[in-house]
Amino acid sequence: MQKAIVVHYYNDKKNNLIDLNQLLQEGWKVVSQSAMSGGEMGATVYSLVILEKN
Repeated sequence: MQKAIVVHYYNDKKNNLIDLNQLLQEGWKVVSQSAMSGGEMGATVYSLVILEKN
């Protein structure tokens, strides 16, 4: 089974890394990761992460 999650990071308090870390703790593995946007100073960075679990 595969799952896609869009990870966003603005700063240490405004991000959803806890969601990604929870999935990894549950046994999901990263299959691929692709930057979606970001790069401007102070802008939120987005990344598409594809996860897989048997």
